[in-house]
Amino acid sequence: MLLINEIYTAICGESRFSGWPCTLVRLTGCHLRCVWCDSAHSFQGGERRTVADVVAEVRSNGLGLVLVTGGEPLLQPAVRDLMIALQADGRRVLLETSGTRLPVNALPLTEVPKGVHRVVDIKAPGSGIPAAETDWEGIGRLGDEDELKIVCADRDDYVWARDLVQAGDKLPAGVRVALSPVQDDLPARDLAAWILTDKLPVCLQIQLHKAIWPDVERGV
Repeated sequence: MLLINEIYTAICGESRFSGWPCTLVRLTGCHLRCVWCDSAHSFQGGERRTVADVVAEVRSNGLGLVLVTGGEPLLQPAVRDLMIALQADGRRVLLETSGTRLPVNALPLTEVPKGVHRVVDIKAPGSGIPAAETDWEGIGRLGDEDELKIVCADRDDYVWARDLVQAGDKLPAGVRVALSPVQDDLPARDLAAWILTDKLPVCLQIQLHKAIWPDVERGV
């Protein structure tokens, strides 16, 4: 069984799949409290559902792309069964996860099923999450089909991210890195200017769903 917060069709707002229609499956629960979190409604509530039930609803939506997110979806180990079942049903599966150390009963990042596209969020200082909580071992095992994102709240976050990318000793080679500004805190044009000035080999990413529906908080 899984505790599901919500399921809905959406335009994928981030990652290399940005812009594609998808079904979003949001699991309830998170062990973090990022300062800029925009999905705090996922911290509690939801409905207990079987993997088969969730797969059936996803299938009924008729879309080939599925985004599994939270909260932190890996807190529920049964999410592995869900991702395997979605793949077996012919879906392309994306997973959004925090890239932090998880409780002992959670599903480790390294045990996500093969073929699932992992979008891993490295927490910059502005998130309020201590750097010591980062799962560098799991991040180091990501492959070319995965990607990393770093949300920047200000110039200090950008400098931290820039130094991390330029150092090259903690991030796996060949994995796409995207920097994203916190909406209403950091203008995207400022982040773009810094990236261009430093010639940083990263992708600038905005939350497309928020650009399309700026006045809608949920279901987009």
